[in-house]
Amino acid sequence: MHIFCRAAVALVLSVSPVLSGGGDLAKYLAKVPASEFFPKADGYGKVMADKPVVLVSKNSKTIGYVFLNTDFSGSIGYSGKPIKILIGLDIHGRIAGAKLVKHTEPIVLAGIPEKKITNFIEAYKTLDTAKIASASSTDNAPPADIVSGATVTVLVIDDSIRRASVRVARLLGLAGLSVAHKKTATVKKTVNRAMHDIKDWETMTGEGSVRRLKLSVGDINAAFAKTGNAIAIDRPEPGSPDETFIDLYVASLSVPGIAKSLIGEAEYAHLQKRLKAGREAFLVMGSGRYSFKGSGYVRGGIFDRIVVIQGEEPMRFRDKVHKRLGEVVAAGAPDVKEVGVFMTPKGANFDPVETWRLQLLVHRAIGAIKKVFVNFNLSYQLPSKYVSVEKIALSKGQKVVANKTLHVDDEDEAARNALWQRIWQQKTAMIVILVLAISVLTIMFFFQNFLVVNERLTNRFRIGFLLFTLFWIGFYAQAQLSVVNVLVFANALLGEFRWQFFLLEPLIFIWWCSVAASILFWGRGAFCGWLCPFGALQELLNKVARWRNVPQITLPWGLHERLWPIKYLIFLALLGLSVYSLSFAEQLAEIEPFKTAIVLRFDRSWPYILFVGVLLVAGLFIERFYCRYLCPLGAALAIPARIAMFHWLKRYRNCGDPCHLCAQDCMVQAIDPLGEINPNECLHCLHCQTMYFNENVCPVVIQKTAKARKAGNASKGNLDGKNTATIDEAKTLLRKPRRLGRARTIED
Repeated sequence: MHIFCRAAVALVLSVSPVLSGGGDLAKYLAKVPASEFFPKADGYGKVMADKPVVLVSKNSKTIGYVFLNTDFSGSIGYSGKPIKILIGLDIHGRIAGAKLVKHTEPIVLAGIPEKKITNFIEAYKTLDTAKIASASSTDNAPPADIVSGATVTVLVIDDSIRRASVRVARLLGLAGLSVAHKKTATVKKTVNRAMHDIKDWETMTGEGSVRRLKLSVGDINAAFAKTGNAIAIDRPEPGSPDETFIDLYVASLSVPGIAKSLIGEAEYAHLQKRLKAGREAFLVMGSGRYSFKGSGYVRGGIFDRIVVIQGEEPMRFRDKVHKRLGEVVAAGAPDVKEVGVFMTPKGANFDPVETWRLQLLVHRAIGAIKKVFVNFNLSYQLPSKYVSVEKIALSKGQKVVANKTLHVDDEDEAARNALWQRIWQQKTAMIVILVLAISVLTIMFFFQNFLVVNERLTNRFRIGFLLFTLFWIGFYAQAQLSVVNVLVFANALLGEFRWQFFLLEPLIFIWWCSVAASILFWGRGAFCGWLCPFGALQELLNKVARWRNVPQITLPWGLHERLWPIKYLIFLALLGLSVYSLSFAEQLAEIEPFKTAIVLRFDRSWPYILFVGVLLVAGLFIERFYCRYLCPLGAALAIPARIAMFHWLKRYRNCGDPCHLCAQDCMVQAIDPLGEINPNECLHCLHCQTMYFNENVCPVVIQKTAKARKAGNASKGNLDGKNTATIDEAKTLLRKPRRLGRARTIED
């Protein structure tokens, strides 16, 4: 009965004239009652005529508003589809609640419990949109811990909730926020870059082209007292209350005259060479006991004490966009201790004619690693004499935002770019390590013939790299590729393709770029054999099993070649289903054990653990069992790998006729009875290549060496040391090949 009641309510709400015109909003409101946002609410009211926001009332009085995030901000996740969230705002501009109503994020559908994501969203309750709009990037950290394994998803959610809430608050005039109304005509303001007049310090401070923020020790102690943190209050800044804590100046360098006056002609000319189109520069000057550069600059080139904010977009700086100067050259300038030129980061959306502010962050330690922060704002507006104004007319489909003529989608486009760029900056160290690892492996492949001559060195290099792949790439960086990535990419090609979707996960993006390149040279083997964390886990466990004398099973060739097509059938089925329903295909892609074993580190319910356990146990007896027969990702890579342009693996004429040693020793049975290597199945492990050059294992090399010795042409190095097999032994080995364990010789 309860089900029928809910269905009836949903039907009534969906056709109710109260919610007519709401589109997707009405559909999701039917699933979430108003009491979820406002416990004492009577219900939803009317959708506002000019905006997709529904009123929430109590006793016929409006107490809040509910809207869908996608109506006001982009929220495209890693799946390439929007993450839809209903958000409630009270009449004071505070977030009353947020509810996840629809998503197709693969890591959540088949990995992370959705409850963790909903708990993360719940933490946004009571956040003030006014504080969100004015806060720095440090203050705007997510209100809850990032969900492990779903970083991209929660960052997209965080960005979307914040931007959508602030935009609605501006539209409704909540929390003191407002937005300019659309006009049929407006003005365009630009920097007058024709002004080159040199001015002294007093003139520039008087006209406002140089702004000042002076803080005393007393100001700092008073600011921390307002935080209410007892530990911070008990640790006041020492010294007289009137003593200067920091004397900070800031100026825009967009006007040539201001820039030349402050940094000089030569330095300005050098700056112009570094500044690319669309980028601007500031000059920050300071003295006193507090450095605006901060300790982060010394340790890692990050300026963690200052941030430039314009509108809702904060900008942080690194050493790459900074240059230290020795002095300010303007006549009458004070003797400041620190002077630095800062350039806007690449991709930053900054307009030098609009108001911006420099925010200074001051911290106080309250524990070994805990700190309390207070911030101070220095507002800057370029004097009107340096701004050119002209009237413009707007065409249909355009609007004025922050003094710029933009198309309707430009704001979300800029926000998406800012988000992925922020993620890449946060993961710079991991990106460098990953690129170095790929480079080392690439160099090894190009010069593999020099490595495989030394079998012991080859084996040690392989084990070391597999350990790196498993523990750093897999468990630490969680950069495990998945067939889901392939399905998402294919669907993006069929729909609205945007590179920003894939740039949200830098390590995965780099992986796919390297895989695409390696396929041309080495087929699927470079990734599947060396860079797949789950493949590394299987192989390392099998090595332990061999060491403990666990018996190995070699399937008959006829059965083996009928089992390996299974993975191709699985992949084609998933690809076909993804066209019909990507979310359904992603759920079926749970046949991949990667999420359970690598991404979630076995932190899942017992059925998933049992499934992975069965695969790993099978791999103890049949090496790389999952890779051989079930992996849809391996199948997806094998299909384009047919275009590989080079053949790196060497073979003798006798390989397969009559010698079968390499075929019997291949860990995935990629060598057929005729001695041919199947590039679709080969993992490029190089075992067959170490045997190819081994004069104690390969019958062809044994025979050649024995003939050379008999003819007296063998070098002294080849005759000394171990006993070398005779020609008769080699012929016997060719006629009757027998199973040899890896790295065993004829003498064994």
